Amino acid sequence: MKKYFFLLLPFFAAVSDKQTVTYFADTISTENLEKHLSFLASDSLRGRLTGSKEQKIAAVYLAKYFQENGLKAIVAQNTSDSSFFQSFYIKKYFGGQHSIMLNPTNKMSRAKNVIATENVIGFLEGTDKKEEVLVISAHYDHIGTKNGTVFNGADDDGSGTVAMMEMARVFSEAKKQGKSPRRSILFIAFAGEEYGLLGSEYYTEKPVIPLKNTICDLNIDMIGRIDELHANQKNYVYLIGSDKISQELHALSERNNALFTNLKLDYSYNSESHPQQLYYRSDHYNFAKNRIPIIFYFDGEHPDYHQSTDDVDRIDFELLKKRTQLVFYTAWDIANREGTLN
Repeated sequence: MKKYFFLLLPFFAAVSDKQTVTYFADTISTENLEKHLSFLASDSLRGRLTGSKEQKIAAVYLAKYFQENGLKAIVAQNTSDSSFFQSFYIKKYFGGQHSIMLNPTNKMSRAKNVIATENVIGFLEGTDKKEEVLVISAHYDHIGTKNGTVFNGADDDGSGTVAMMEMARVFSEAKKQGKSPRRSILFIAFAGEEYGLLGSEYYTEKPVIPLKNTICDLNIDMIGRIDELHANQKNYVYLIGSDKISQELHALSERNNALFTNLKLDYSYNSESHPQQLYYRSDHYNFAKNRIPIIFYFDGEHPDYHQSTDDVDRIDFELLKKRTQLVFYTAWDIANREGTLN
């Protein structure tokens, strides 16, 4: 009898783990997603153009949210304090090109063609594997205004930003209830994505935690809409890059979807030779360049992409919630599994 009891222990542990992660995933809230997106993608933030005062209002909103939900500020400052803001500078060139400035002097940073901006980073410390770090990322900038018209970017990438925010809240709540992830998690809202993935480029050049400790980046960029190819089957999400560096990550992602969310995982854009070149077009790519496993979550291109009509009233919040849950289940598994990703 004792032998059978010990044989059953792994089964009961697996059932308990499944119940725990499902409990927390179910607390991801459409109301919270809509509340935060209604602010970040409102006309008052005028499209969150990198370097604008409105982008900085969004940055403060994110930092305050991280603090209220128990995340730590770990960006080193000249003082003994730490910050949620990773400040950096972007140089503008004639013709609309931009690049990051890695080590500008004070004089260089004040030049007229320089943009001052910031990534927003919140840290949730793990337990026995806390030196290993999972990054959950989204970009919070958009393209601003044109001729007085606001381009709110509700889907691009307000949807990814609020998904990341909601996961930060839920992981923090799990920690408060004694279910802390084993690995640490960095929640990063990148600026400068629309200028060429510049916030993530700066982060990977000057990481707040060494890249050798970063085991994966789950990057969320547009997950609130339905593209024309899925008009009759909206229960889907595009995944890009999951199999490029780690087959184990790809298998883990597939397994969690089959266990919990049952979305159609569409890999149509996954090829590096696809004409749209999406593998290279969001912030995950700066991690992939450094041989860090990644997944890019995406809803597809739709007629409102980079248009003034990318507004909150066109977001499918139930679908946004379900896609957020998929990322959450995957993140939970990565953060708590025994081994790293090979």
